[in-house]
Amino acid sequence: MIQTQVSAARPMSRQSLKGAEGTELKRLFPPRPRPDVWPETTAAPDEILDRLERPPLWSASASPPRLAGARLLLPWLESLPGETWQDRWLSAVTAAPTKDELFQSVMHWHDRPATQDLRAKFNSGLLALICADVFRPELQWVIQNSSGFLRPGIRTARDPEGFARIEGFVRSDVLQGRHGSEALTVIAQIVAAYGGRVEDITVGDFLLRMEWTDPKLTRGTRLAYTWLRDLGQFPSTAPPTLRHINARAGQVTPERLVDRYGIKNGPMRDLLISYLTERQPALDYNTLKGLSTILAGNFWADLEHHHPEMESLRLPSDIAAAWKERIATKTVRRRQADGTMADVVVPRHSAPSIKATVRAFYLDIAQWALEEPERWGPWAVPCPISEADCSTKKNELRQKTQADQRTRERLPVLPVLVRVAAQRLKDARARLEALHAAPMGSTFTFLGDTFTVPSGTNRVGGRAARVADQNGKLRYLVAEERRAFFAWATIEILRHTGIRIEELLELGHHSIISYTLPSTGQVVPLLQIAPSKTDQERLLLVTPELADVLSAVVSRVRGADGRVPQIVSYDQHERVWNEPLPLLFQYETSDDNRRFAENFIRRVLEDTLQASGLTDAAGAPLKFQPHDFRRIFITDAILNGLPPHIAQVIAGHTSITTTMGYAAIYPTDAIEAHRAFIARRRSIRPAEEYRAVTPEEWDEFLGHFERRKLALGECGRAYGTDCVHEHACIRCPVLIIDFADMPRMVEVRDNLLDRIAEAEREGWLGEVEGLSVSASAAEEKIARLDARQAQKASPIFLGVPSFDRIVARTSTSELPDPPNSEEPAAS
Repeated sequence: MIQTQVSAARPMSRQSLKGAEGTELKRLFPPRPRPDVWPETTAAPDEILDRLERPPLWSASASPPRLAGARLLLPWLESLPGETWQDRWLSAVTAAPTKDELFQSVMHWHDRPATQDLRAKFNSGLLALICADVFRPELQWVIQNSSGFLRPGIRTARDPEGFARIEGFVRSDVLQGRHGSEALTVIAQIVAAYGGRVEDITVGDFLLRMEWTDPKLTRGTRLAYTWLRDLGQFPSTAPPTLRHINARAGQVTPERLVDRYGIKNGPMRDLLISYLTERQPALDYNTLKGLSTILAGNFWADLEHHHPEMESLRLPSDIAAAWKERIATKTVRRRQADGTMADVVVPRHSAPSIKATVRAFYLDIAQWALEEPERWGPWAVPCPISEADCSTKKNELRQKTQADQRTRERLPVLPVLVRVAAQRLKDARARLEALHAAPMGSTFTFLGDTFTVPSGTNRVGGRAARVADQNGKLRYLVAEERRAFFAWATIEILRHTGIRIEELLELGHHSIISYTLPSTGQVVPLLQIAPSKTDQERLLLVTPELADVLSAVVSRVRGADGRVPQIVSYDQHERVWNEPLPLLFQYETSDDNRRFAENFIRRVLEDTLQASGLTDAAGAPLKFQPHDFRRIFITDAILNGLPPHIAQVIAGHTSITTTMGYAAIYPTDAIEAHRAFIARRRSIRPAEEYRAVTPEEWDEFLGHFERRKLALGECGRAYGTDCVHEHACIRCPVLIIDFADMPRMVEVRDNLLDRIAEAEREGWLGEVEGLSVSASAAEEKIARLDARQAQKASPIFLGVPSFDRIVARTSTSELPDPPNSEEPAAS
């Protein structure tokens, strides 16, 4: 690939859609409004202190410090402006935002030294007033000044039934884990900030909590949201999870898709939005997004950058030609040989498809202008892109060649990859078993590597998940075993089915079905492939090898209740959440069960390839993509005799041409297939056609060609056929005349004309009719010879390949096979 150094090339720029889904959810699910007044915040100081001395706010161990701290805080708060305790609290945190600053302000007002004993009483009193709902701090303040005593205090004082409901719903091992404790604290913080009970918490409260939390520390918030969602507390339109809520783009409107390119021409912006809106019902979201990228980014934003004066779709020829030239290349950053990064210009292989999309844009507007002239008519102009500009034949041939080369290079080494994947899984399991058998704080050796087990762990069950090897590097053996297992499962399923990677990740427990043959009653296992690229469902026969792999995956992901957990998955193409399904490629975390991402599948394949040590023709490490297994599956099936139309159904292709494009047919395979075809054809033809040729038949065969020579040229009738025109050669269409025979043809025509004139004089009308037919045929042949000669004289005539006749001096080795040979000279 040719690369050109560039310095001022302008790549296509666009605004990121990151976080668009979170913004839309915040609009749909706002947080609860915080009231200004409620009964507890208007209570008198004596009433508040009396409540602190009675259950549920009273505690034998904590009440004395809490009461002392409340007596420090309440007089100070009364000195601040405001009608309620909430107003006074807001005034206090405005002047002293942090807990430490509040403590210093209280001590300064009381004119007392800031001792540790007074700080402890202040903290206890502040917590008691929050639990008593005297005032409600902002959620952000609660997060930044969190206390380990907040959760038990809120649980006891506000909603013991709500917390008990959660604890009875969630597994005990999850509650005892670190993230389970964080989730309960998040719920307590929201109750403290907004009041009410656990059942009053809304989706908007969690969205606000996510906004004010470090993205790396949101697991507790996500887990708490999952608990309340599973308890049925939120509406059906609520998001299934808050994972990556601030990173996902989701589905955005055509206006947002176009506006990310900053188009300055208002009418053109409106046109692009109207066009995308018109096309939207018939397109999936990923296609719509790609269409906006081409039309708004590659096309008009590029034109607007280079030709700001453009206001119409009517492009002058020079501007259209310049755009086609620019779109043929793109600027990318590449690492150079010296390790530095530089901008280089490389060919854009998608240029024909971009031009085809823009051409369709022009043609659609022209068509719609006939139906709605008032709306589309002003924009209907001639298309500057011809059909020839959109030709993809060269790219398709290049892609076919590259894909076939990848398949031919990877098909022979597939057994090696399969063996390496199985061995890595076996070693990972044995290594993990050795870890579980080793006491805490001990060391063990496996396959020459020495590992040190930590002296303690906070994992439920007391089993360590990571160890240190002899080099001091931490190794997560549980994660290594999981990666090895799903690498093995991925390779086995892909090579036995040829499915796409998105179809692999959508395999569920319900995908494994059975079918009873009506003739024999035999039960046949089938694998149901969900619609993906072609939006067509299909069934695959489960082989015994594939059945073992699927059984191993189901056994691994099955829960304690014997069922595969139903999980929600995110559709990366449609940017929506799918309904909960018992997917097979899932894993369990401390907060929920998740589906593996495509990147995980690619990484575990890469790990297996590195362990195999396989290299390509250039000696570089061999790369395997999930789609390579699909090409290998189709190629191997066709080479082993599977009819291409059956392979098409199994692969889920809409056209057999696509299936044959996946099959990398070797030259030797084509030769062997042709020879097998000849053998099959001979086996069904009569045996007498392959008997030995007699000398008489050979002489008759050679004599046929000798008897084809005529005065006017040569007879072109087939061997073994008689003359159907009773040797009326001048009228025969198979008469082959050379230009050298032109004088004789003219002489024959003139003679016929003289004989016609004589017959007319004598009144031989029947003779005139027959001679006229012959004269017309002669005229036609003469005209054909003249036309052929004129074509040869033309400057663009390239000539026709010709072969000289075999002359007498030809050696014996160059002659045809003699009679009585094993194969006839002609069939």
